[in-house]
This record gives sequence, structure tokens and C-alpha cells, in this order.
Amino acid sequence: MPGTAAFGLAPGGSAPDPGPLPDLLAPGLSALLCGINPGGRSAVTGHHYAGPGNRFWRVLHLAGFTPRLLAPSEQALLLGFGIGLTNLVARPTARAAELGSAELVAGAGRLAGLVERHRPGAVGVVGVSAYRVAFRRPRAVVGPQDVELAGAPLWVLPNPSGLNAGYRLDDLVAIFRDFRSELPQPAEHPLHQGQVDPGR
Repeated sequence: MPGTAAFGLAPGGSAPDPGPLPDLLAPGLSALLCGINPGGRSAVTGHHYAGPGNRFWRVLHLAGFTPRLLAPSEQALLLGFGIGLTNLVARPTARAAELGSAELVAGAGRLAGLVERHRPGAVGVVGVSAYRVAFRRPRAVVGPQDVELAGAPLWVLPNPSGLNAGYRLDDLVAIFRDFRSELPQPAEHPLHQGQVDPGR
């Protein structure tokens, strides 16, 4: 985005241990979605957005990111659709509000490093309250941002947690669909060509 600011890797920032929830990353992704931190169920299973009330996987499908509804245990299939997953903070908590601001700020630096290394087409931070703290932008709103992250267009997306009663399913789908409409097309992959994924 010409004429906009750009976030870089925080000084002295190193990538911490991803903890109980491994990142889902590959070079050249169409988008990297960054959550806040693992909830209890995700920490136990090792699957992103695994809480029974979380609407993430349903929203992804309804917004057109996946051709069918995926279970959290099928998260690795997202790479075939050009989508990666990570979190700002590795430490699991029952609620995101339990995180400290220093953890979130450090997570922004780590995310910038991942973007620099893997070069996704765009980044979506899932959770506006956490984004405001992590990136020190207290007035940020959901939608495309006027800054880039390590050269990638940056969006803020609403948290699909069932605890986020401010967003109905239809609202979430509409915003995620808008984000998808701005993404570069992912590279061809066997899953896009209707072939069976060998890992299944």
C-alpha cells in the first residue's frame, strides 16, 4: 500500500515457542489468519479454534475459504486452500482478557517475523481488541488497515468466539467474505483440482 506505514519485526524480538498449538504455515500462502491465543480445548487437542462454541470453521466455509465445513482436526487441509494459521500469544487461557499487554505486543513482533519469512498475500488478525493493544493502535476498527505488516496488506477481523455476542453469524461471514475478496489467488494445489488429499 503506497503511502502507508508498515510494521516490522520488533527490535530484539525472537519467535517464542509456539506452545501447545503449532503454527500452520507454508511459503506463498494467500492469507495468514492470526488468532489471539489458544483456548483450553485447543490447547488440549492441538487444533485451532476447537472450542465447541467457536464459529471459526463455519465462518470460513460460509465465506468461501473452504469448499466444505472442516472439523478442527482437519486444520492441515487449510494449507491446500492457501490459508495459514497462527496466534499472537502461545499461552492458553480461558478468556483472551487474561492476557497481558506485554504478551500481545511481543506477539505482534513475532507475527511480523513470520510474515517476513513466509510472505503471505495478506494477513488477517482475528480480534480487534487484541489488535489494538498488540499493535498500539487504540482506535483501529474491523476491516482493512491503513498500514502493512512486513509488506503484506493487513486486515482486522472480528473474533468468531461464541463469547463475542456482538457479531451474528451473518455479520462474521460478510466481513470474512470481504477479506477473501481482496486476497490474491492461491497457487494451484491438488485439492483445488478435485483430487483426494493423500493425507486423508
